Amino acid sequence: MSSLAGVLVADFSRVLAGPYATMLLADLGAEVVKVERPGTGDDTRAWGPPHAGGEATYYLGVNRNKRSIALDLTNPSDVDVARGLAARADVLVENFRPGTMERLGLGYTSLKARNPRLVYCSITGFGSAAGAELPGYDLLVQAVGGLMSVTGEPDGPGTKTGVAVVDVITGLHAAVGVLAALRHRDETGQGQRVEVSLLSSLLSALVNQASAYVSAGVVPGRMGNRHPSIAPYEVFETRDRPIAVAVGNDRQFQSLCAALGRPDLATDPRFATNTSRVAARDALAASLSDTLSSRTAHDWFGGLMAGGGPRGPRNEVAGAGPPAQSLGLDPVIEIADPRRDAPVPQVANPIRLDAAPPEYRLAPPRLDEDGAWVREMSSSDSDSRRTRGVPGGDRAGGAH
Repeated sequence: MSSLAGVLVADFSRVLAGPYATMLLADLGAEVVKVERPGTGDDTRAWGPPHAGGEATYYLGVNRNKRSIALDLTNPSDVDVARGLAARADVLVENFRPGTMERLGLGYTSLKARNPRLVYCSITGFGSAAGAELPGYDLLVQAVGGLMSVTGEPDGPGTKTGVAVVDVITGLHAAVGVLAALRHRDETGQGQRVEVSLLSSLLSALVNQASAYVSAGVVPGRMGNRHPSIAPYEVFETRDRPIAVAVGNDRQFQSLCAALGRPDLATDPRFATNTSRVAARDALAASLSDTLSSRTAHDWFGGLMAGGGPRGPRNEVAGAGPPAQSLGLDPVIEIADPRRDAPVPQVANPIRLDAAPPEYRLAPPRLDEDGAWVREMSSSDSDSRRTRGVPGGDRAGGAH
């Protein structure tokens, strides 16, 4: 039995942070109903190229294991359907601007009166107080929250990360908050409101960089691929392509020196400890660069891995999957869908559970694909959420 079997999630979120959180819950067995705008649906349905089978890959990446219903939340009859869904739900997730759900008649207070067991998760950009009116875009939060100030080369401008990492981190925090609230409800019978913001999530995720400022007054800056507190911890050029070297302790440094055929570096007093290596990082980097540039990345990768240290070539995304597959991580799965011509490839959920592993039941839904089923379930007196697949079972697929 799945960990969250029997949990019904009403998903009023769009784009990334919310949909990522609800997909994680869905992978763990929750029944997730995705509420979308009629005609257009989630914004990410139009975020392409690239496309696969005519669908935006952005949308496909964060919406598996869900059912879709299109509701016009300015239409009273559709709002009634939404309220019926919320009345039956265990969890509601939304990422509208603060106050929007209240204006629609779907705020926490009114829904709690009808469903006191409801866990109501709000995802905002900058909180629900003074920052309520600010739009919560990942790029904006990376700029405001300081992530750009520590990303990029020292002599270049601050830059965003290559993926909307703040949205992803916020989605993870939202999922953890929901699970904690469900645990509390199991003990007390009462739901509660969960709120996470992109800015607060980023500040927490800055970890050592934020701690350097909060605890020691050190304002971190951009260091390219280097680390402010560890050396060597950066990317070096080899004869043909870059290789990453990440040394976290003195034993690993000695192993690196042996693998490189440079025992002199291990005995050099400038490099004896991590603290001394950080102080002399430029001299150390120059020595390592001279050595690493003499051979190809493949030559070094084999020798360095044999030495037991954390080193490896800098791959493109296309080159990241094969190493994971060779390590037995099974990074890609496919979900069969009778309404599509071919299975839908997906990046696997990274959580491994012995007794109740993640499931891949449904491919990402087409817009309003399950509208009739959701309307029936939302208005029914029976607990149809616990007999999933009876009205909508014709879309059941599965991973292979």
